[in-house]
Amino acid sequence: MPSLSTLKQTAFAPGLTAVEANAHMATSGMRVADKRIRGRGAGLNMTGRFEISTREVFDDGWSSLEDLAPFKTEVQIEKPRTIITRNQSPDLSFDRSINPYRGCEHGCVYCFARPTHAYMGLSAGVDFEARLFAKPDAPRLLERELSRPGYKVQPIAIGTNTDPYQPVEKQWRITRQLLEVLEAAGHPVGIVTKSALVTRDIDILSRMASRGLARVALSVTTLDRKLARTMEPRAATPEKRLEAIRALSDAGIPVSVMAAPVIPGLNDHEIERILDSGKAAGADAAGYVMLRLPIEVSPLFRDWLLRHYPDRYRHVMSLVRSMRGGKDYDAEFGTRMRGTGPYAWQIARRFDLTAKRLGLNQRKAPLRIDQFVPPHGDGVQLSLL
Repeated sequence: MPSLSTLKQTAFAPGLTAVEANAHMATSGMRVADKRIRGRGAGLNMTGRFEISTREVFDDGWSSLEDLAPFKTEVQIEKPRTIITRNQSPDLSFDRSINPYRGCEHGCVYCFARPTHAYMGLSAGVDFEARLFAKPDAPRLLERELSRPGYKVQPIAIGTNTDPYQPVEKQWRITRQLLEVLEAAGHPVGIVTKSALVTRDIDILSRMASRGLARVALSVTTLDRKLARTMEPRAATPEKRLEAIRALSDAGIPVSVMAAPVIPGLNDHEIERILDSGKAAGADAAGYVMLRLPIEVSPLFRDWLLRHYPDRYRHVMSLVRSMRGGKDYDAEFGTRMRGTGPYAWQIARRFDLTAKRLGLNQRKAPLRIDQFVPPHGDGVQLSLL
């Protein structure tokens, strides 16, 4: 027999099963008051999964939770020992990447990088959006790593975990400094972003592109301004992203448009329109990634869905699970980016047909690796001979 609380929750959101309703009720103590998270994507701020204790917010009657101050963005300095991250994933087109920041102020509720904040003892929820880490030593570390004997050149991807052009980049300018190092070394780079701030660095990127050293991918998740504002509250508007594609393309910089992530029952109907708009703006290539809900992202996304689109909850999650073997997520290589089953096949077919019709992905030249010259700047260890 379902509990009274379960019955109340099921009445609030008819799409929930009794198990889901109980799970949702269990997160109620982690929910943050709306006034404190205005402009944020997540509605929860659960304790990091590696912590030995958990915290729940409740009103004890002495003061109102509404009186708590809104979350403000805080940036701490992180001093890593290395800056290039290596991977051997068969799902990725690159084997090395750089992330100038940890955490992301864009606040995309679906962000697969959210669980990484647990390694800092913080929450994958609001903490991920408001408590950021910058790596100002990144350019110096990059010079050092590129100068090491035996370094073999392959394109470096920037922005694979968190956005390198999120709002704090306006002040810190770490991404621009990294590009300066890469340009001087003749090293190829690929950038993934959903920010129009990338156009600030057109001067560097256009010079690199003229040498076959740079490519940019803009993620356009939706063309619906209301959905974008709710789902990606501090990212650039869809129009600004398309304008950025146009500006980059006009400057001679190869640009891809990414329909990422595709969320079943929410933005999946926009695939053709997104690719059409990207092509019209000057994109020469396209890609897509299916919604991924690893670890803490699943409860965050489901809570967001219940708050903003409760009538679609059951349909969306049913389609998600149909692609993930009945689970919210399957991390298997080869399928985690695309999913499996009839629905995943349909999405792939629609994307392929549209890309072919538009002539996208037809002439995507590889980035050049024959112009590399090891750096010799400050901080680079000199050879003895």
